Amino acid sequence: MNESNYKTLGLDESSSFEEVQVARKRLLEQCDEKNPQQKEAIEAAYDAILMERLRMRQEGKIKVPDRIRFAEKTAESTTVTPRVSLPAPQPPGWLQDWLDTPSRDDILWPSVVFLALAAMSWFLVGSAATALGFAVAATIFFLNRKEHRFWRSFAFAAGGLLVGVLLGTLAISLIGQQSFDLNPERESAVVSVIAITFLWFVSSFLR
Repeated sequence: MNESNYKTLGLDESSSFEEVQVARKRLLEQCDEKNPQQKEAIEAAYDAILMERLRMRQEGKIKVPDRIRFAEKTAESTTVTPRVSLPAPQPPGWLQDWLDTPSRDDILWPSVVFLALAAMSWFLVGSAATALGFAVAATIFFLNRKEHRFWRSFAFAAGGLLVGVLLGTLAISLIGQQSFDLNPERESAVVSVIAITFLWFVSSFLR
């Protein structure tokens, strides 16, 4: 395979077809409208990869399940009652634009950072607000690294902070109903940890 086509999409030859599609869509969204050559290069690399994989599949170099390669034999040997399958529900378009399919590294590093901030908030008395501030900054950083849209990242981080604090406040009220006495510092720590956890979700699975 031509490695330069994969490098154009920021991938390698071991990337799955789904990863190729996601990379193409993401790079096209990031393209500068004043630079049509960049868009053409992305489309050309994507088309070349598709054609190469189609050729390899026809030559038998890419393994395909028997039920697909030998569909005729399967039809002869097995009588299958036809079934009508309903299409799988798809999320609305605006939600697909927000959701991300992160790689292992995209989840690993935010997890390390937010876990450290949650531990700081829980074990260091009076550090809840500081840890939460760092968590917001980390959320903006990780989101902006994906799409290079600072204000979108800022809005997601602010929304995540608001929802996280509301969830933490709700958790405190539920704890109070169970007659658990928490001092103000520990209440702040609980709210902070829950908000930091929600910000980790935002930074890892949104874009």
